[in-house]
Amino acid sequence: MSSSHLMMSTRKDGSDDDASVLTKTRAKTQRPPLYKVLLLNDDYTPMEFVVHVLERFFGLSHAQAFEIMLTVHKKGLAVVGVFSFEVAETKVAQVMDFARRHQHPLQCTMEKE
Repeated sequence: MSSSHLMMSTRKDGSDDDASVLTKTRAKTQRPPLYKVLLLNDDYTPMEFVVHVLERFFGLSHAQAFEIMLTVHKKGLAVVGVFSFEVAETKVAQVMDFARRHQHPLQCTMEKE
């Protein structure tokens, strides 16, 4: 038996493949935590801009985006969507960056569901 075969069955961290397969399977059954992405109302960001952001970054139709914008306007905030941590974090960053570049104080945050 060649020594290269032994190297392949033992991983660098010393664990063997069977153990890591079991761990992966167990991890899959637990749903990863989801995060709500929220838009917050302010007195300066134009409504059209909020609608545009919702269409562009959340793939909403004009009608859906308009509804959410009105909710933000009336209630002070609205949940725009629920995503995995990485996706939620990216969406928040994209919205905040886009708003800053257009000089709007629009706030977008995320919280665990």
